[in-house]
Amino acid sequence: MNDFLKLTALSAAILLLSGCGSIISRTIPGQGHGSQYYPGVQWDVRDGPWRVLTIIDLPLSLVMDTLLLPVDAHHGPYE
Repeated sequence: MNDFLKLTALSAAILLLSGCGSIISRTIPGQGHGSQYYPGVQWDVRDGPWRVLTIIDLPLSLVMDTLLLPVDAHHGPYE
């Protein structure tokens, strides 16, 4: 039962963090750092105290940023 709870908590954390860098870089002003393409990936690889956690989010942000390429092309740089 204990292993099941650990697996459930890990799965919930992964789902809640999925594409986090992509969402933050597009919604919070100043977090996109002027990047037009793949701002979530660039947000994930920045230097900071949470870098270890954001590296975990990197593959999910890569997928989300790829899906949002048409939006990025239309929107322009995220300032």
